[in-house]
Amino acid sequence: MKDQRVLVAGAGGIGAACAEAFLQAGARVLIADQNTERLAAFAGTASIAADLTTTDGCEQAVRAARTELGGLDVLVHAVGINHRVPVLDTLDEDWDRILDVNLSSAFRLGRAAGRIMVDAGYGRQIYCSSVSSLLAHPDHGPYAASKGGLNQLVRVMAREWAASGVTVNAIAPGYVETALTTAYLDRPGVREHYTGMVPAGRLGTVDDLTGPVLYLASRQSAFVTGHVLYVDGGRTLV
Repeated sequence: MKDQRVLVAGAGGIGAACAEAFLQAGARVLIADQNTERLAAFAGTASIAADLTTTDGCEQAVRAARTELGGLDVLVHAVGINHRVPVLDTLDEDWDRILDVNLSSAFRLGRAAGRIMVDAGYGRQIYCSSVSSLLAHPDHGPYAASKGGLNQLVRVMAREWAASGVTVNAIAPGYVETALTTAYLDRPGVREHYTGMVPAGRLGTVDDLTGPVLYLASRQSAFVTGHVLYVDGGRTLV
């Protein structure tokens, strides 16, 4: 990954781990997030505060990558939220917000980055999906819908851009210990319940995800596109 120009969207748990992995691999990284406190943890690394649920925010992030890095080779989209309630209790505003953050931001940022990559004849886009795109977890209605939609968006972008040297793939983690999941997993019995569903016998960590992301971002994955890689310790097998 030496000197590859990487835009990481999302400075939270998975995004932060990916940014660190790219930096350690010699890539040049710009991190985009609306939360300036999360960006502050990457002092010395190029960053931009941007609302990635908007077209303007996504285009600002891509422009910043071109300015700060001199171009854009890799996009990693690790932006996501969840709100665990039954469908009957899900409010319209919750649905809209989750779809905006998890799916619409992927479309808008992927489109903005895709224009540059298609013109350049090279690019790697990697999105963070979830096992919830496949499994029907209760209390995950909007989240599951957003991740299922993301998988299909990845496939369509991959097909449209394949002849231009641009690959589009996703990783789909199982439960991973991040700020998004820890409060829920810390409830009595929850961590044990989900751990018991994983053939590997444990929940995931952000470090489990960086290797697959680096592979999908590399030139070694040139013939892999439109793929959703489940990084779940076997969770989707049962």
